[in-house]
Amino acid sequence: MDMTPEQYKKYVQERAKKSPIWKDVALAFVIGGLICVLGQAIQDGWSAAGLNKEDAGTATSCSLVLISALLTGLNLYNKLARWGGAGTLVPITGFANAVVSPAIDFKSEGFITGMAAKMFTVAGPVIVFGTLASVIYGVVLMLTQ
Repeated sequence: MDMTPEQYKKYVQERAKKSPIWKDVALAFVIGGLICVLGQAIQDGWSAAGLNKEDAGTATSCSLVLISALLTGLNLYNKLARWGGAGTLVPITGFANAVVSPAIDFKSEGFITGMAAKMFTVAGPVIVFGTLASVIYGVVLMLTQ
């Protein structure tokens, strides 16, 4: 089949499945918003339990990581992510999912060489480049002030 690049592009566009972009955006907004509402409710609960604002924030972060890790282990977070898309990438829950998922995937290789060694395959580069970016930002900020 001989086609020009333009003909091939037209051929692909005619047969490509249309992306439900507005549905995806709405679901991401709703799911991400609900995760944030859950986080606020947890923080309010910790505050009502007597923690000061800073300690309640720390306890909330720990609670969200625990919930996300538990849901990932039960394969519920992945189901939510398939339905809610990018809304599940809310930083703290998405990060916990990114650490727990590889650990579960590689548990058959053993505790040290499997789970412990592979748990940061997804999140590791985020940590490294996030730290590097913050150092560069700090140096630029220091030099410009």
